[in-house]
Amino acid sequence: MAEVIRMPRMSDTMTEGVIVAWHKKVGDKVKSGDLMAEIETDKAVMEFESFQDGVLLYIGAEKGAAVPVDSVIAVLGKEGEDYKTALAGASIAPAAKEDKQVSDPAKAEATAESPLISSTTASNISGPTPILVSQSSNGRIKASPLAKKIAIESGVNISQITGSGPEGRIIKDDVEQFLSSGKKSVQPVVVGKESYEEVPVSQMRKTIARRLAESKFSAPHFYLKMNIAMDKAMDARKQLNDYLQEKISINDFVIKASALALRENPKVNSSWLGDKIRYNHHIHIGMAVAVEEGLLVPVIKFADQKNFQQISSEAKAFGAKAKEKKLQPSDWEGNTFTISNLGMMDIDEFTAIINPPDSCILAVGKIRESAVFEGEEVKPAHFMTVTLSCDHRVVDGATGAKFLQSLKKYLENPVTLFL
Repeated sequence: MAEVIRMPRMSDTMTEGVIVAWHKKVGDKVKSGDLMAEIETDKAVMEFESFQDGVLLYIGAEKGAAVPVDSVIAVLGKEGEDYKTALAGASIAPAAKEDKQVSDPAKAEATAESPLISSTTASNISGPTPILVSQSSNGRIKASPLAKKIAIESGVNISQITGSGPEGRIIKDDVEQFLSSGKKSVQPVVVGKESYEEVPVSQMRKTIARRLAESKFSAPHFYLKMNIAMDKAMDARKQLNDYLQEKISINDFVIKASALALRENPKVNSSWLGDKIRYNHHIHIGMAVAVEEGLLVPVIKFADQKNFQQISSEAKAFGAKAKEKKLQPSDWEGNTFTISNLGMMDIDEFTAIINPPDSCILAVGKIRESAVFEGEEVKPAHFMTVTLSCDHRVVDGATGAKFLQSLKKYLENPVTLFL
């Protein structure tokens, strides 16, 4: 009997998927485990394999179609079997929208033109560059062609001329009278043409917009900022990298120090659940990674129990997988705290929107050189600004401040990270 294939839910936040490509066509034989399609979720492009044998009888979603979860996208069955019975009463996915074609090319060209004399007309008329004129209700100046021609040749802004013709139309006499009065205006020169591009919103961007809007407008954010001296951390990193094959980054230091600071301040490692607050005993650090389509947050689990090499290795692997769209649901689930680092992009400091279900997110800026006094002597020093965004329903100011004090302690005395 024919079996319908539905759009699977490939992540906890997925509400619809986009068919990126079909690897089978109607009439092809399919075996269990065969790759049938590639589907773009709100997190990544993922491969969709068949769970059964059969012949592909029907494809209900074309390439590029956005398909709600659980909608029918295909039917598998025996060769020649009537699949329509299986489709009866099922929710069928929408087909890909085709681009609308302009039926009248001349009309399309006219629409694309701004309210200026056309480039073709301008090239056939000697004299100054065409000018921007005042618009009537239909978007164009009311003037006779001869009046426009004389105005262009004379360098006159025709929008400043009062028309005496029907319905205020500017005629030849109006332009000549304007010229004889000795008035002449400077014409704005047209130096370019407006243009833009519109692209469909990706599933990832839709989810980012929805989740962050919910976070920003439902969670009462407040922000705590602190400057942390990084000279000792930079020295410790250099010494580690002289001996370790896996090179350690400053971000690895921040992840490790944050994990230990969360262990000391468990109220920050929490979530608001409406009628209760969840205080997590485990520490899973979400690491914001920028990709072309938006932002992904893979999770380094049990970060407080891992050494620098383990954290560095996972962070590099997640970064590569995110950029290649190969992250799996298990890679981005379970965060209890998130770090967003823009220091490598030369950002001094910034504030970040809390990443649900966390109650806090740490925004990390670049390390910058400053001058400090040691007694009466001025010496160079390196500082990093961090900003903690807090959900005030869960975390109070003093609680967030204590977390930052712990973070500062670990980063300014990096030997404590190894105890």
